[in-house]
Amino acid sequence: MQTPTIKLNDGNEIPAIGFGTFQIPSDGSTYQAVKQALAVGYRHIDTAVAYFNEAEVGQAIKDSGIPRADIWVTSKLWLQDFGFEAATKAIDLSLQKLGLDYIDLYLIHQPYGDVPGAWRAMEAAKQAGKIRSIGVSNMTPKIWAQFVPEFKTLPAVDQVEFNPYFQQHALRAILAEHEVKLEAWAPLGQGNQSLLNDPVITSLAAKYGKNAGQVILRFENQEGIIVFPKSVHLERIKSNLNSFDFELTPAEMAQIRALDKNQGRHDPDAPGVKDLLLNAFDVHAND
Repeated sequence: MQTPTIKLNDGNEIPAIGFGTFQIPSDGSTYQAVKQALAVGYRHIDTAVAYFNEAEVGQAIKDSGIPRADIWVTSKLWLQDFGFEAATKAIDLSLQKLGLDYIDLYLIHQPYGDVPGAWRAMEAAKQAGKIRSIGVSNMTPKIWAQFVPEFKTLPAVDQVEFNPYFQQHALRAILAEHEVKLEAWAPLGQGNQSLLNDPVITSLAAKYGKNAGQVILRFENQEGIIVFPKSVHLERIKSNLNSFDFELTPAEMAQIRALDKNQGRHDPDAPGVKDLLLNAFDVHAND
């Protein structure tokens, strides 16, 4: 079955579900997981400079035998490389590590520091054909208001934490105004057991003969959210992809919307987050 796509504000079509590689180590595990994901039908792979696994993602894509044009690849610029010159170099390094001529989507990973300089470098790389779409990540309404009015080009996406317990209504209102799509990291709540065992979710899973994760991913898809659940288990990789052959009714959608607690695990607006992230590691330690 072909994965549905979602049209971005720059005209590009992004697969509605992707395969996330956050916290999959680069000891061969990323290569294996991405290769499996592509083999079972994923055509959208999400990585980042700060995941330290771009090279394995690129190798798996190369070895898959699938035409490059059929695979959507996302990577992200780490805040250590913000500013025009540093970002320009970092984009070329990402392309080199991935072994690709272009990246489909490149994101500002953590929106602190010289974001406008980094964004200009991303705009220039897009102009040069090195990147097809550009976007942001972890931008709250407050951070959006701080930076995006300065951008010449609107982001195509904002990749943020999103699941039925944290539905980001204030942010989605801003994004909708500019036709910016929301991409969900942790779309299954990072394995949050109370979400996966929520009676609303489990009763719908029983009704449709699906698992809780498939019901949640279907809800998110019907809300127009781009998702990329992460797993290294083949059965789970397959089942996450198999979330498009049923449809939740408007009443069922309303039931899941009512689960919103408006609270996530990560608060990008919290004091000290920038310094904590900047000092977390050196993305160029092994370059």
